[in-house]
Amino acid sequence: MTAVRILVGTRKGGFILTSDAGREKWSVAGPLFAGWEVYHIKGSPADPDRIFASQTSSWFGQIIQRSDDGGRTWAQPGSTGAAGPDGGQGMATGASNLFAYDTSRDTGRPLTTHQWYDGTQHPWKFARVWHLEPSPDDPDTCFAGVEDAALFRTTDGAATWQELAALRGHASGPDWMPGAGGLCLHTIVLDPANEQRIYCAISAAGTFRSDDAGLSWKPINRGLRSEHIPDPTAETGHCVHRIAIHPSHPDTLFMQKHWDVMRSDDGGDSWREVSGNLPSDFGFPIAVHAHEPETIYVIPILSDSLHYPPEGKLRVYRSRSGGQQWQALTRGLPQEHCYVNVLRDAMAVDTAHPCGVYFGTTGGQVYASSDGGDNWRAIVRDLPAVLSVEVQTLP
Repeated sequence: MTAVRILVGTRKGGFILTSDAGREKWSVAGPLFAGWEVYHIKGSPADPDRIFASQTSSWFGQIIQRSDDGGRTWAQPGSTGAAGPDGGQGMATGASNLFAYDTSRDTGRPLTTHQWYDGTQHPWKFARVWHLEPSPDDPDTCFAGVEDAALFRTTDGAATWQELAALRGHASGPDWMPGAGGLCLHTIVLDPANEQRIYCAISAAGTFRSDDAGLSWKPINRGLRSEHIPDPTAETGHCVHRIAIHPSHPDTLFMQKHWDVMRSDDGGDSWREVSGNLPSDFGFPIAVHAHEPETIYVIPILSDSLHYPPEGKLRVYRSRSGGQQWQALTRGLPQEHCYVNVLRDAMAVDTAHPCGVYFGTTGGQVYASSDGGDNWRAIVRDLPAVLSVEVQTLP
């Protein structure tokens, strides 16, 4: 490892934080696409120079930006010209027509940020690209999860996109209801041991798995219980906030749900609660240690209506037993009068030794630990509210 790059999406632009292998001093570049919401920015595991960013505006719509030089310059694939760090031409061109719709399901109209009917009795709204998940093997392949609850894939570096329509076409689809943040497909997990297997989490429909690269899907919510729906143990309708996986144990999944931290050891076919001694089992992010598949991290908040840490103390909780017991990690974090939130995509780990853990807050701080969570410090403050944090460990 020669460097670590942290990719931060915020309410008013993207930022790139870079450090050498020591992870002590950090440089800050940005804002990228200043003034725009950058819901997610993530690098390709197959090419450390390639980064994708989801750039969002209620006026101009959705833009997917791509950098091929580690974030120094950007371009909107499919358009002409390159963009500088402030967004440049990429900000100004055809924002609403980036995704190719499956014409077999409708009239072939391009996706826009407006509501329209997709051939069923329900209107479908293309409101936001919540999550980007690049392929681990091919730098030109990337998946995108959008609102309302659709999954898209590009195989040409984001120049064109196609919907994996079987997910939204699932028999349960007409019954899906939005969570508080919308009907968003916010999590995509690609099984590192099986390129045919894809996991998705949708708020508030639940978790789904494909074993044939997206041609068909099944709900995988057995064991979840949600008191706020008519049937608390229904096959769908659960508000899942985030799922995580460790590469060496791909059948073991961890979930932060709308109430409850959950675990599956059979690829999501069944789940059991592992909230243990947490002060609250409500939260948004969950992450797995890069080298220890039984070490997981969550950041509890008080409740679904009070989105701040219990007692006003910002604490990361770590379990080294796969969720049986939890330890509060507080050293370097504010332990009084702290009322920030940490969103679902705003925590990540690097693959260095020892493992680094990073998270961003709605107060604009990005915290880092270079020793697996034992000690923390704010490596940048006063950013806009942080929406996502991703990490690249550079060779």
